[in-house]
Amino acid sequence: MEEYALQAVERLTTRPAEPYETLSVTPVTPLLGAEVSGLDLARELTPRQEKELKHAFQTHHVLVFRDQDLTPEQHKRFAGVFGELHPVALPAEGSDPHILEIKATGESRIVAGNGWHADGTADAEPSLGSMLYLTTVPEHGGGDTLFANMHLAYELLSPSMRQFLDGLTALHDGALPWTAAGQTPPPEYDIPRTEHPVVVRHPETGRKLLFVNAPYTSHITQLSRAESDALLGMLYAHIAGTPLLHCRVHWQPRTLVCWDNRSVQHHAVWDYFPHTRHGRRVAVNGSRLHPAEPAM
Repeated sequence: MEEYALQAVERLTTRPAEPYETLSVTPVTPLLGAEVSGLDLARELTPRQEKELKHAFQTHHVLVFRDQDLTPEQHKRFAGVFGELHPVALPAEGSDPHILEIKATGESRIVAGNGWHADGTADAEPSLGSMLYLTTVPEHGGGDTLFANMHLAYELLSPSMRQFLDGLTALHDGALPWTAAGQTPPPEYDIPRTEHPVVVRHPETGRKLLFVNAPYTSHITQLSRAESDALLGMLYAHIAGTPLLHCRVHWQPRTLVCWDNRSVQHHAVWDYFPHTRHGRRVAVNGSRLHPAEPAM
């Protein structure tokens, strides 16, 4: 591993122990993800619990809560700790506008999220994060979710590549997932298209992160299409093919996982056909993302 990469990893793996009083945090890996115990998410959290929870979220980016019994209203209340709820883009008639049902069965021919991505990045203000609660998991295993650390994905690039990326922007197009599947977006869908910086500052922590993903990013606007395709292809291969960036969450019934939609990408692995995986997701509103200043 190059020296700059070793330094980036060392900064994350040698951070001091975190002083939590109201919850327990066990990292999934030293670089990404943590299991949190000591909280009943069906109950309202105290101000101290909220403060420690948000600190853990900013530190680990992916939080896993086991053995939670949540009604839809309790699920939404917990998500509301992080901000205003993000409406579902195309809610089913008569459904809760803030709850997206996640379900795959033996009848499914495609499933949402089966590839590396971040949710809704074509929006002008991409969501802060998502809270996914699964009640049914495949009976013979499978259905894990992979996560990749986009802060570290940026930091593991060479200094010259980081400097080159810092001044670029990319168009994110909400129609791309539809056209890639050979479908046409429904007429009622107001298709979002937004130009975001390729490298942004995290709104809460100020850390730089890589902000492009295959399903939504159309092209880098300062480059020719051929140059853009080559550069994006390299970055996607870097994200998918660098295990150091990843953690893997194994689902159990009554597990809730929340992740920072800015600082991680995720991949819902569809390796359980024809078995059933079922739950619901609530997302939280985010904010406009700002570019990182060019590296010197």
